[in-house]
Amino acid sequence: MAESAFDITRKFVRVMRTLPNGMIEFEFAIGDPDVAAELVMPKAAFEEFCASNRVEMLTTEKAAPIDANASDADFHWNLHQATHQRFR
Repeated sequence: MAESAFDITRKFVRVMRTLPNGMIEFEFAIGDPDVAAELVMPKAAFEEFCASNRVEMLTTEKAAPIDANASDADFHWNLHQATHQRFR
């Protein structure tokens, strides 16, 4: 079996948006930025969370699926997209 490059010491945050009430909507991942949980926190808690986890900040844009016509392309979405855009 090949050795995996998955590194649990690396933690990632991608800020999705700041809500009108000041809450920060973001994705948090450990080891692989493509496998993330979506979270919402007040700004102060978010800043403390990022500092205590020593996260690597990612850009807001995710890479597009390599093949938009691939059989699994319909599964490349997140909860934020599901609540803010219409799917086919």
